[in-house]
Amino acid sequence: MSRLPKKLSLFFLSTLILAGCQRNIKETVDIIIQNGKIIDLETGQITQKDIYITNGRIKNLENPDSPLLYNGNKLIDAEGKYILPGFWDNHVHFRGGKNLISNNRNFLKLFIANGITTVRDAGGDLTPSVLQWKKSISEGNLTGPEIFTSGPKIDGPNATWAGSLEVDKELDVQIALDSLISLKTDFVKLYDSRISGELYLKTIEEAEKRGLITSGHMPFTVNLDETIEAGIDAIEHLYYVMKGCSSMEANVTKQLQAESIGFWGAMPLLLDSYEESTAEKTFALLKANNVYVVPTLYIGKVLSYLDEADHKEDTYLKYLEEAFIKTYEGRINGALRASAERRKERKNLDHFFGELTNNLNKAGVGILAGSDCGAYNSYVYPGISLHKELEALVNAGMSPLEALKASAYNGSRFLKKDTDYGSIAEGKISDLVLLAENPLENISNTQKIDFVIKGDAVYNSEELGILLKEAVIEKN
Repeated sequence: MSRLPKKLSLFFLSTLILAGCQRNIKETVDIIIQNGKIIDLETGQITQKDIYITNGRIKNLENPDSPLLYNGNKLIDAEGKYILPGFWDNHVHFRGGKNLISNNRNFLKLFIANGITTVRDAGGDLTPSVLQWKKSISEGNLTGPEIFTSGPKIDGPNATWAGSLEVDKELDVQIALDSLISLKTDFVKLYDSRISGELYLKTIEEAEKRGLITSGHMPFTVNLDETIEAGIDAIEHLYYVMKGCSSMEANVTKQLQAESIGFWGAMPLLLDSYEESTAEKTFALLKANNVYVVPTLYIGKVLSYLDEADHKEDTYLKYLEEAFIKTYEGRINGALRASAERRKERKNLDHFFGELTNNLNKAGVGILAGSDCGAYNSYVYPGISLHKELEALVNAGMSPLEALKASAYNGSRFLKKDTDYGSIAEGKISDLVLLAENPLENISNTQKIDFVIKGDAVYNSEELGILLKEAVIEKN
């Protein structure tokens, strides 16, 4: 039998030793989460997986009994904890003028402290600041959620909200959309206080031609099916869906065009003329065109009961400057001055909107969970109000899974960001929340947060508590 030369034998031996060493050398990742129970927001299935995170993305998912593939700079034992994508608040506002910039910036901590890793800013008057915060957060220089913003709203002349882009002719529509593109906003938000029905529909059509995502209110001078056919991608609030479910929509629209009635004057007419067969056609049209609906149930309830509820001892008031609290006065005074009939109407609407939301969901229409928190929206606080919205959706008849899906899962799909967000999978951004108890059993468990992971930043319960303390406003 022939033998290998001594030098060659030593070469092969050293090669084998080196190969064995290389197999034992593990790559280092930023974060390893072990033994957690991952909730699939699409199916509700719970699986136990170890999560490997590096550079702000999920690198790998492995069964807990698999050999550890990597070393981790940070190891989290998630035994008994439930892991799901970080929450999305799909309707917030940063606004109130330059005097409230610092208070709005302070809210970024409240979102993270409440497990909200992404917000959809639906228009305000602080766009330069919002865009700067967005940049600083992405660079890791500021604690806060990912911000997807519309920038300024589009409305008509003498718009209700400061900072709006006002359109009075077709050329204005082009200029407004061009300005939003130059700002690199994430979607287009339309408002209904002053814009004509014609220019409202034109704005949607032109935005769609440019491949822009649109959402908004709807002037009551147009019909809902016109808005859907123009290409709207999401309807904010339920008034406009209710209008489309009325057997009298065409008649009420004519009265509004003639200015014989106003917005609130139309409410009882639309509520009394709700027709199931019309509603079914409207739901089918919304679903067929993939139009999402943002119910904002919680703010509806809060505003409907301002005449009865005493909010003076609300815990979250400590996060608001006096100037911010002052923005609440208009809503509060309006509620207190309202006639007994109008107060009853608001409460009836609140109840009806819960039923409408449940019917929309049953019909397969996409629901987005959004709080509508921000200045002028009395006692609807950034952070905690998203959890109240999830509870409101469940109280309306949705399952906890459906409510959860309305947050990150549907939010990411609406903005066409689902390749990066909305589920826990290899390659996706590692925005996660770890809960002490199962939210599928009780939706209030979304508030039992043990960890929040924003990209490669980890916040344990103690650090989340520190964020809340830092967000407290010192008052004279």
